[in-house]
Amino acid sequence: MPNFEINDVPHTRLNLLTGERILVSPHRSKRPWQGQVEDLPTEARPEYDPACYLCPGNKRADGSENPDYQASFVFVNDFSALLEDTQAGLINEEGMLIAETERGICKVIAFTPRHELTLPEMEVDEIKKVVDVWQAEFASLALNDWIKYIQIFENKGSIMGCSNPHPHGQIWAESKLPMEILKEEKQQREYYLQHGKTLLSDYLALELKKQERIVVDNEHFVALVPFWAAWPFETLLISKRHVKDITEFSEAEKLDLAKTLQELTIRYDNIFSTSFPYSAGMHQAPVNAGDQEFWHWHMHFYPPLLRSATVKKFMVGYEMLANPQRDITAEKAAEIIRNQATVHYKGKNR
Repeated sequence: MPNFEINDVPHTRLNLLTGERILVSPHRSKRPWQGQVEDLPTEARPEYDPACYLCPGNKRADGSENPDYQASFVFVNDFSALLEDTQAGLINEEGMLIAETERGICKVIAFTPRHELTLPEMEVDEIKKVVDVWQAEFASLALNDWIKYIQIFENKGSIMGCSNPHPHGQIWAESKLPMEILKEEKQQREYYLQHGKTLLSDYLALELKKQERIVVDNEHFVALVPFWAAWPFETLLISKRHVKDITEFSEAEKLDLAKTLQELTIRYDNIFSTSFPYSAGMHQAPVNAGDQEFWHWHMHFYPPLLRSATVKKFMVGYEMLANPQRDITAEKAAEIIRNQATVHYKGKNR
């Protein structure tokens, strides 16, 4: 079968991490936009909001009072999706109606006491403290032998369902492996058994060689638009060193991770001169599950914005019923992100 011009004709791309495919339709990016346009979000927020559940000293929804914290603050979510005291239970009616209890711990991490900031507006040393908290919380949660997976993530912006604008993220630790992790586990395990190296080590080497989709490249991390990206400005952050989870990062690596997060999110904000919404999260080895040498730490960023600060990408129709589809290519998206300044559009990080 002959090669084709990847920037001109419809084609599918294979997602190495899940084994799934995405339809890319680059010719459609030339069509005029006549879809939904949303109001720009109001960005001006005070340094302290007396009505905010996450600001220092304030009362939360359950009546608990936050400490007067100076850096990050962690607590068990007052309305957790998973509960630690859930007892084991199973429903199975004729092999068709199947349900099983799920036990877990859900935590909230306020990144900073400053209500008006976001990650790209924080200083590198402040982001480094957040990375330290991620590492410490992962290690602490993993001491519970019933916990099998720990998901660290952030929903940024109301468009992504974030109910509180105070900069924060979450950690969900649970007794089973989530579906996306099971997909990635299968792909990474099979590749490692066949090649003796992690899938992402070889993929990263190829991307660094081609330089088509690289956004950030420093001593310890690379942020790139993956070849198989589904969201318009989706990125994948990969550690250059093969580590299975965040507990293996050195102080130098944690500092570089903080720098990478700051630079990437500044570039995001600068695309449309707005606080760029996204859902982001780390994928790393399951815990209390034996040898996981095939796992390679990485972090996904899934932003929904498409053509402006007011036009977002929806997964509808074909994408819900068949498989994801995109118009702007991964290469063009990487070029757009890469061409952004590394100084925040507001002029400073404060």
